[in-house]
Amino acid sequence: MESTVIYDSMPRTKKAIFIEGLPGVGDIGKTAADFIVKSLKAKKFATILSEHLPPQVILDDDCVIRMASNELWYAEVNGRDIVFLTGDFQAMTPDGQFLFCKNLFDNDLKKLDISEIYTLGGYGTGKLVDNPRILGAVSDIGMKGRLEECGVVFSPGEPGPGIVGASGLFVGFGQMAGIPSACLMGETSGFFVDYKSAIELINVLEKLMGFEIDKKELLEGAEHIDELNARVKEYGEEQERNSLTYIG
Repeated sequence: MESTVIYDSMPRTKKAIFIEGLPGVGDIGKTAADFIVKSLKAKKFATILSEHLPPQVILDDDCVIRMASNELWYAEVNGRDIVFLTGDFQAMTPDGQFLFCKNLFDNDLKKLDISEIYTLGGYGTGKLVDNPRILGAVSDIGMKGRLEECGVVFSPGEPGPGIVGASGLFVGFGQMAGIPSACLMGETSGFFVDYKSAIELINVLEKLMGFEIDKKELLEGAEHIDELNARVKEYGEEQERNSLTYIG
């Protein structure tokens, strides 16, 4: 079954940039995309419902419900059209993720004349990260130079298992369609929502697309991450000291 896409309007886009930022490791992609959408005052033009999303509704502050969904947003930056995909969840199963992304790519993104694709995600290390890198993967080697100039790191073998979910699939479908596509992954422990890594990801996108947004709100969250990291390190050192045994 295909997803149900409910359009409020249909922007007339030309050679648009597509940015995907759905929930994932550390919620880095979602945090970055949601913040950029808000900062650029992007306009929501479509709601996507799907049987592949969790069967639930979301309550607002007034306890009014809405269906779990993904959304498409539109903004214009420096004369370039940008389409964002954000949402509450990714599809629940591997089959569902493939079908959801393929249906959206084939039936909706092609109508929007997408000429570049950037997916945003997290690279979970399982350990604390003080200075997160932004790792990259591309559909074409010709993209690497420009991305490296913007601060993206290309490290063979990272991530070792590959890229799962929407962040990988849209790059794969973009490659098949001949659309330059890249996945940008913020390094993170994966233990909590990582605002610090999301800021680094936004910094790359600012250089890449020529916009600048106020990140004060995210910086406050990043300070909290530093505090959490310090506490976790302190706890780990204390546990290590307590576990020492002596014979003599």
